[in-house]
Amino acid sequence: MAEASRIFHSTLFPTLSLQLSKPCYNSHVYPSLSLKKAPRPVQCSVSTSETKSTSSNATQEVPWGCDIDSLENAEALQKWLSNSGLPPQKMAIDKVAVGERGLVALKNIRKGEKLLFVPPSLFITADSEWSSPEAGQVLKQYSVPDWPLLATYLISEASAQKSSRWCNYISALPRQPYSLLYWTRAELDRYLEASQIRQRAIERVTDVIGTYNDLRLRIFSKYPDIFPEEVFNMETFRWSFGILFSRLVRLPSMDGKVALVPWADMLNHSCEVETFLDYDKSSQGVVFTTDRAYQPGEQVFISYGKKSNGELLLSYGFVPKEGANPSDSVELPLSLKKSDKCYKEKLEALRKHGLSASQCYPIQITGWPLELMAYAYLAVSPPSMSKQLDEIAAAASNKSTIKKDLRYPDIEEKALQFILDSCESSISKYSKFLQASGSMDLDVTSPKQLNRRVFLKQLAVDLCTSEQRILFRAQYILRRRLRDMRSGELRALRIFDGLRNIFK
Repeated sequence: MAEASRIFHSTLFPTLSLQLSKPCYNSHVYPSLSLKKAPRPVQCSVSTSETKSTSSNATQEVPWGCDIDSLENAEALQKWLSNSGLPPQKMAIDKVAVGERGLVALKNIRKGEKLLFVPPSLFITADSEWSSPEAGQVLKQYSVPDWPLLATYLISEASAQKSSRWCNYISALPRQPYSLLYWTRAELDRYLEASQIRQRAIERVTDVIGTYNDLRLRIFSKYPDIFPEEVFNMETFRWSFGILFSRLVRLPSMDGKVALVPWADMLNHSCEVETFLDYDKSSQGVVFTTDRAYQPGEQVFISYGKKSNGELLLSYGFVPKEGANPSDSVELPLSLKKSDKCYKEKLEALRKHGLSASQCYPIQITGWPLELMAYAYLAVSPPSMSKQLDEIAAAASNKSTIKKDLRYPDIEEKALQFILDSCESSISKYSKFLQASGSMDLDVTSPKQLNRRVFLKQLAVDLCTSEQRILFRAQYILRRRLRDMRSGELRALRIFDGLRNIFK
C-alpha cells in the first residue's frame, strides 16, 4: 500500500475482543476493538496525563525496517517471495512519483488482466506460526483479538530477526509509516485545528496507547521473559499498528479473513482506478483485475476505497491533489442550542437513536446526506412539533431504516439557514488557518525537524484547501436556495397585497 497508514477504531474496556466494522468499499479493514473475557481479568484504564505525555513527545524509530523511500531491501524481498512460492511477476518495486515506492510494470499489461497471485502460504494472519511459540500460546490463552495479536506478532517476528521466516518482508517495511499516528499532539493542534480529522486522529492515538497499556498490564507484565519491555513497548506498538493500518486487508472471498499480504501491499492508491484486492479461488491467490492498460515503466495502482482526503490523510498519510478525488468530503459539525426551549426533549430523541447534541455529517461537492437535513429540521423545530421529534431524530441517524426524505415546508428556510450558519462558521476556521499558515514559525535550528514540519504543514494546507473548497460550494448552493425561497415568498406576498387592495 502507499507508505502511509490505515485506520482502526478501538473502544477500551478491561477485557479484550474484536468486532470488525461493517464492510468497507474495498478489501481494506478498519476494526473496532474491545477485549474478550480472559483468565483473571485485570481492570485497566488509561489516565489522561499518561496519554498526553506519550502522544506529545516525538516518536523514536524502531531498529528494523528501512527508510520509507528505500529500495535497499527490495531485491532481497522479491527473491525471497519467488523462492517462497510467488509466481513470476509483471511488476517490480521501484521509486515512483506517487507513494515514494510502488509496483511498476515491467511488461505491457492489458486492461482486464489479473495480476499478483500471492498464495495463502505468504499471508500473515492470526493463525500464522510464531517464531516464539510461547508468545503465541499466551496471547491465545487470553483470547486477544486479531488486531492486537497481529501487532504483537509483527514485533515478535521483527525482534527475532533472521530466525524469523518473515525477516526479508519486515526488512522491507517502512521504519516509520506515514500516518497521523506519528504526529505529535502539538502538531495535530497546530496544523489540523480547523479540520474534524484532528479529533479523530487524537482518538486513534489514544486508542493505540490504551490498547498497548491494556496488553502491558494484563499480559506483558506477567510474562516479562516472553514480552520484555525493551522489545514490546509503546514505540514498537506504534510502528506495528501503523503497519497494520496501511497494509492489513479483508478478503471477502475468504469469508472476510484479515491478512497482511506481502508484495500486494506495495501497491499504491489512485482515485482514478476502481480495482481492489481479493482472493481468487480458481488461482488460489490474492489478485486484482486491472481496469486500464499499463506500459512498461508505469506505476500500477489499486483503489483503497471511496474515501475523503481527510480519511486518506488520517489512514495513509497523504492528500490527493485538489479536485482529483471524486469521493472527497468534509465533516460539517452541527449542534443543538442549549438555549432551545425543547433542548432536553430533542436531546432525548437524538440519544434514543444513537446520536448526541453535537453531530458531524459529511458534505460532498455534489451535496449532503438526507440525515443532515433531518438533523437541521430537528434543531430548528418549534415546540409545536414536539410529537414529531422521534420521527425526525430517527431520520437523522444512519442506523435507522425509517424514511429519510422528510419535508417540513414551514421550517425548511430555518433549517437551511441553520446549515448555512454552521457551514460559514467552519469556513471561517479554515480561512483563519490558511491565512496564518504562511507566517507559522518553523524551527530553523534543526534541519531534520524543519523538513518534517514543512512537510506536515503542506499536508495540512492541502487538506484544508480541499475541505474549504467543498464548504464554499455548499455555501453557494445554500445561499441560492435561500435567495430563491425568499424572493418567491416576497413575490407571493406582493401578489397577495395586490389582491387585497383590489377587493378593498
